[in-house]
Amino acid sequence: MSPKQRLILALDVDNAREAEALVRVLGPEVGWFKVGLELFVSEGPGIIERLRRAGARGIMLDLKLHDIPATMRAAAKAASRLGVGMLTCHCDQPGIFQGLELGETKLLGVSVLTSLDRGDLAAMGYRRELTDPPALVLHRARLAMAAGCHGVVCSGREARTVREALGPEAIIVCPGIRMPGPRPKDDQKRVVDPATAIAAGADYIVVGRPIRLAPDPVRAAREVVGAIASVRG
Repeated sequence: MSPKQRLILALDVDNAREAEALVRVLGPEVGWFKVGLELFVSEGPGIIERLRRAGARGIMLDLKLHDIPATMRAAAKAASRLGVGMLTCHCDQPGIFQGLELGETKLLGVSVLTSLDRGDLAAMGYRRELTDPPALVLHRARLAMAAGCHGVVCSGREARTVREALGPEAIIVCPGIRMPGPRPKDDQKRVVDPATAIAAGADYIVVGRPIRLAPDPVRAAREVVGAIASVRG
């Protein structure tokens, strides 16, 4: 993959008009676009085809599916019929997706949200040894692969450990990406810069606000791609 193909832009907007505008402007600069709950709930499944017509090549559907196995399998099949390249889910049980034919859609198990830290995990009731984010990430990454996922979503802080544990075939996607230097306070806690995530073993990084809210989004996207290129060329 080229450095550009490793960048996923998060379309964290609530309407098709803004999302399509971002695709038209940034389509030449990034490899993938991520549709999350906000946009998908606002616009429905039709947003996928609209983005494709606007110029999106790769689409990641970030719904973080979490339900009983039969419902998750049915939802994954439905998402695959939309033609998305990646789909996210939570995995608690081995074998949930084993043998499920999803065409070109790759399932990614969400490990630990990048907005959570040790204190959050303790408050959620995890046993003590799993309140350490890297430990829980690795535990859940193994669960995801046992469930039949193609890879995982994790912070760049844990990417190296996950890569060493899962090997070269697993897809690793890292959100919570921020450029080096001072940054505004937001809801992300376990963040890294683009080069650090790629050097740690990430195949893809997800960037939203640092590009979408930048005064010059095209320039911001190119800076991220440059940081990726500085590691892998």
